[in-house]
Amino acid sequence: MSERVPATSSHDLPVPPALAEFMLGGWAPTEAPVRADPGVAGWAAKRRARLAGMFPGEHLVIPAGGPPVRSNDQYFRFRPGSDYTWLTGDGDRGGVLVLDPAGEATLYTDEPPRPGTAAYWTDRNAGIVWNGPRADLTTLGEALEIRCRPIGELAAALGSAGRTRLRRTVDPAVDTLVPVTDPVADADLVVALADLRLVKDEWEVGQLQHAVDVTVRGFEDVVRAMPAALAGGGERWLEGTFARRARSDGEEVGYQPIVAAGAHAAVLHWNRNTGPVRPGQLLLLDAGVEVGTRYTADVTRVLPVDGRFSPLQRDVYELVRRANDAAIGQLRPGAMFRDYHWAAMAVFAAGLVDLGLLRCSLDEALDPQRQLYRRWTLCGSGHMLGLDVHDCSRATTARYVEGELQAGMVLTVEPGLYFQPNDELVPAELRGLGMRIEEDLLVTEDGSQNLSAALPRTADDVESWMSGLTG
Repeated sequence: MSERVPATSSHDLPVPPALAEFMLGGWAPTEAPVRADPGVAGWAAKRRARLAGMFPGEHLVIPAGGPPVRSNDQYFRFRPGSDYTWLTGDGDRGGVLVLDPAGEATLYTDEPPRPGTAAYWTDRNAGIVWNGPRADLTTLGEALEIRCRPIGELAAALGSAGRTRLRRTVDPAVDTLVPVTDPVADADLVVALADLRLVKDEWEVGQLQHAVDVTVRGFEDVVRAMPAALAGGGERWLEGTFARRARSDGEEVGYQPIVAAGAHAAVLHWNRNTGPVRPGQLLLLDAGVEVGTRYTADVTRVLPVDGRFSPLQRDVYELVRRANDAAIGQLRPGAMFRDYHWAAMAVFAAGLVDLGLLRCSLDEALDPQRQLYRRWTLCGSGHMLGLDVHDCSRATTARYVEGELQAGMVLTVEPGLYFQPNDELVPAELRGLGMRIEEDLLVTEDGSQNLSAALPRTADDVESWMSGLTG
């Protein structure tokens, strides 16, 4: 139910009646694949049943949304809303999922224009000539194992519905069909979806492992491209190198990558990626591939652009690696979500005391009322991962940041140290140094599984790995 662009644009030529008549005939039938993984339908049905069970007797409306405008009549590449994808497996634009009070599901979406209609070749938004073939409602319904109806029936269906909760702000056109009568009820639907998505099912774990595997290949590509970056391509070249792997083996990058050489690594969210890459520097690469099912990886490694760490770089890197190890050691069902962060912070505080940066005892450094170590490690040590890089961000505090870990949760572990270039409280040789190691972890019944274990962790292993890739 997304807003549509006009059938013609200001720069289009007028259509003579003879051409309109000529364009109606001579077309063979077209077939189009459904943008959904063949194995997802059964899992999506189970998810819908769980959601419906939380709101018995109500209508629940979850739209896919449409592509946002980039400029004028140009659009960003479309990605469906994560909640819609989770509940349907559908990857196309404009769909609206409705669960009725009995929990029965209907997906409302466009019936593609058929050959022999004017819209087939004149409609810039839905026309097959402009945008390529799309599956018809019958084909889509069979693939997703869900009842599909034309989008034109949605307004009447919602107009006669009783109590209705809507996943708002995804599709403005759908928002207008469901007046806001209880904002809290709509907000509760968003929270419920985030809570449900915290624990991944078997199919989701497989998709996340696939995303990580492609990401690993992207990191290997970046290492092989390091000479070209040193020769003048810089951070831009390395970003493009990773993006090529994301598009060839996946769908897209899962988020704007951080490709940070030298002092840029101390900028926590550096993503302009416009700087040079120079000998002796470190490159902090934080990147993840989003695969066709919209699940994404999120991995970080620090790479010496010459292939070898300096003694100081190695010492700081190994401190960060030890903190990462300590954090991973806390991951198990029943542990509190924050436990792994505090384990990493204990390692950092001790290391900063040893470096002489914290001029106090370790007990004082770890005092919760002071936390002075945070000058050099400002952010948390990880987050949930899934359809979104910061997955389930609207989940209840009690189930997420103040909750217990459960088997099936997937999260990142990414403690880091960042010494700003203008920080006069650290020695000159540390200024501008940024270090982060980020892994993607699945919580298992008896601990955790490192989905990104194919990438090296220790300084020695990073050097050996880079040497093997570059010869």
